[in-house]
Amino acid sequence: MTTKQLKRSDGRKANELRKMTAKVGVVPNADGSAMFSFGDTVAIAAVYGPRQLHPQHLQNPSTGILRCVYDLLSFSVYDRKRPGPSRRSNEISKVTGWALEPAVDLDAFPNTVIDVQIYILQADAGTRTAGINAASMALAHAGIPMRDLVCSVALGKIDKDLIADLTKEEEDFKEGEGATDFAIAKLATCDEFSLLQMDGKIQPEKVKEITKMAEETCKEIYEVQKKALKDVVESDMEEKK
Repeated sequence: MTTKQLKRSDGRKANELRKMTAKVGVVPNADGSAMFSFGDTVAIAAVYGPRQLHPQHLQNPSTGILRCVYDLLSFSVYDRKRPGPSRRSNEISKVTGWALEPAVDLDAFPNTVIDVQIYILQADAGTRTAGINAASMALAHAGIPMRDLVCSVALGKIDKDLIADLTKEEEDFKEGEGATDFAIAKLATCDEFSLLQMDGKIQPEKVKEITKMAEETCKEIYEVQKKALKDVVESDMEEKK
């Protein structure tokens, strides 16, 4: 496999993720919150609800609604971003909801809404995937019934080499066949994918390699998410003693 021989600018192996950090309970006034980072990409998520959905004509008597908002903060990127939502942030908000919904038991909360707000504090590619990881942890922290945690990572290709967790420099790669960014999300402990979103091109025969890489990298992400949730539970127990 060519991925074994690739040398990346930051010294990582082809299938190696950037350093991950995660913390739960970072927004005191939220029902649940979490931070997740891939290297210099840092996402924070806050969950509010379930609460009654208004206006009432949007309510569903058989299920609840998961409403996600994703945005880059103005100072998160080198060129200052114009404040407020953009077409891209609106698209990622919807994609994030689709990625998280299969893991959440919305039928337990008819006529309600669960709001998930995701903000990117620093951006160096992989922002939607870091946001999904943070949001999954925040939902669990809020006590929302879930089938599983959701793990997400940006895989891809530079020229002909498959790589995991692209940086902005790698996303902008122009030589040879250029770069391909393949954002994926999957339920942590089963083979169910909830997001497959590609920007670029990839040969059909490489899709199997990509999914195998996704399964391996998501195991690493899951361990980081679990540890952060376990740490906050243990901390709460200590405080109650």
